[in-house]
Amino acid sequence: MADEMMVKELEEVVVRFSGDSGDGMQLAGNIFSNVSATVGNDICTFPDYPADIRAPQGSLTGVSGFQIHVGAGLVYTPGDRCDVLVTMNPAALKTQVKFCKPQGLIITDSDSFGAKDLEKAKFTTANPFEELSIKQEVMEVPISSMCKESLKDSGLDNKSILRCKNMFALGLVCWLFNRNLAAAEKMLREKFAKKPEIAEANIKVLNDGYNYGANTHASVSTYKIESKAPKSKGLYTDINGNKATSYGLIAAAEKAGLQLYLGSYPITPATDILHELAKHKSLGVKTVQCEDEIAGCASAVGAAFAGALAVTTTSGPGVCLKSETMNLAVIGELPLVVVNVQRGGPSTGMPTKSEQTDLLQALYGRNGESPMPVIAATSPTNCFDAAYMACKIALEHMTPVVLLTDAFVANGSAAWKLPNLDEYPAINPPYVTPDMAGSWTPYLRNPKTGVRYWAVPGTEGFMHRIGGLEKSGETGAISTEPENHDKMVRLRQEKVDKIADFIPEQEVLGDEDADLLIVGWGGTYGHLRLAMDFMRKRGQKVALAHFQYINPLPKNTADLLRKYKKIVVAEQNLGQFAGYLRMKMPGLDIRQFNQVKGQPFVTRELIDAFTKLLEE
Repeated sequence: MADEMMVKELEEVVVRFSGDSGDGMQLAGNIFSNVSATVGNDICTFPDYPADIRAPQGSLTGVSGFQIHVGAGLVYTPGDRCDVLVTMNPAALKTQVKFCKPQGLIITDSDSFGAKDLEKAKFTTANPFEELSIKQEVMEVPISSMCKESLKDSGLDNKSILRCKNMFALGLVCWLFNRNLAAAEKMLREKFAKKPEIAEANIKVLNDGYNYGANTHASVSTYKIESKAPKSKGLYTDINGNKATSYGLIAAAEKAGLQLYLGSYPITPATDILHELAKHKSLGVKTVQCEDEIAGCASAVGAAFAGALAVTTTSGPGVCLKSETMNLAVIGELPLVVVNVQRGGPSTGMPTKSEQTDLLQALYGRNGESPMPVIAATSPTNCFDAAYMACKIALEHMTPVVLLTDAFVANGSAAWKLPNLDEYPAINPPYVTPDMAGSWTPYLRNPKTGVRYWAVPGTEGFMHRIGGLEKSGETGAISTEPENHDKMVRLRQEKVDKIADFIPEQEVLGDEDADLLIVGWGGTYGHLRLAMDFMRKRGQKVALAHFQYINPLPKNTADLLRKYKKIVVAEQNLGQFAGYLRMKMPGLDIRQFNQVKGQPFVTRELIDAFTKLLEE
């Protein structure tokens, strides 16, 4: 055919959907990422939404965005800037254009660019593109009126019809990247299973958006991203960090043969874990939404005492409130997992934005000498493994454990291979044995691990009491003896230190003889990995040590770090991990790269900063 479209093959593409909070940008982005994951592309997503529950329509503070990076090979970040920017109104254009590459494509809903809309977004002229000096290609599409035309015979009211316009935009993007709509249609039918007429209206608009692109040749060429990611065989799904954390907790309970109990209180961005676990009563999961953060943690401590795998989930402000009860688990030596999905602080801060500013709180934010293991998840899919290991350490070492994730990995998603639980290590809590009856006391310890034996209440012959007052290590009775207190403080610390014998050694990626070692921890892994890979391709000698186990640090940490001439610790705070490493390894020469913007790192900025350090 003479008018056949040109199809260009791409290695990767970044798409950003943006519009009002009520425009369904998160749903459009989620569906596009799922469709991409099902054809074998690697993906990484970044939902960027406002803290206002529902800001005034069309206002600058109410803009919600969803960015997705789709790759033929492995993808580590949601991308610094996008190739295609969908803007459903002038406010979205104004606030999001900075995220679009200069050679990118901007798709607008031209029906939403009237004089009133421009006024709400504080434009002073009738031409927003000129006012913002936009150089990108702009595709102006009358999305709202096309939706009305598409659904005029559907029997839906005007408001319901306009709520489908996100699907028109999605259909157009699916056409642009030669995506099959079957998977998207299936997701819509599942999402609106109880409202089939809404599902079918969305599906019709989705197809009309696709056909609009095809019939008007909206772009001179379309694109395809063939999958080249070296994926191992198995079943894959698109998963976000909070859901992966939930599944990791369930898997650990299953492996340990225990009931999973979650005592929680809703808080952005951790609430989804409560929502997800509440769906799994059939797996014996018990969830309680308590009256406040303190009760959430206290009920979990009670569940731990009663012999369950106990978890409490929150964010930084909630940890402040839980700290007293966490300390009860420290002195009582009870297994408890505290999940902190970090967000912008201090105080209420920026509830929907991501930071790594709760590290010192996790390590030291309690009264007294209160050692607690700390683990940090490095990606949305890694949240499963991190949650599993947090549970294993808590149960086998009879201690509360803090699991740090953050809003970026909790809300972001990636393609995840469903794991085989048989390949995961066993979880064996240190239960009392019948031969201990009569001679056992609550703080009798395993000499090798320093861990006290666990007598679940109700076990005959093992009646006991524990609590918040210091106890005698010999008898378990309340004790104010100075020597005993000193001994118990040291025993609790030694128990946590010995966990280093049970965790993997720290690995280094990149050049063995690197001139610069990049050090990171937690959710910045993708950006630091990408920066390192790019620099090595340029011939620069760099390596990356990315930490997941923070307290205790892996046994080889000191030897490993002392091998490198230059070390830079990059983190989204003012230097908390860098300070911790200096304290643990005095004399270590460490440089820092710090940003606290509530946004993910920009890989380009990392590369520039690290190159400058190399050249010093």
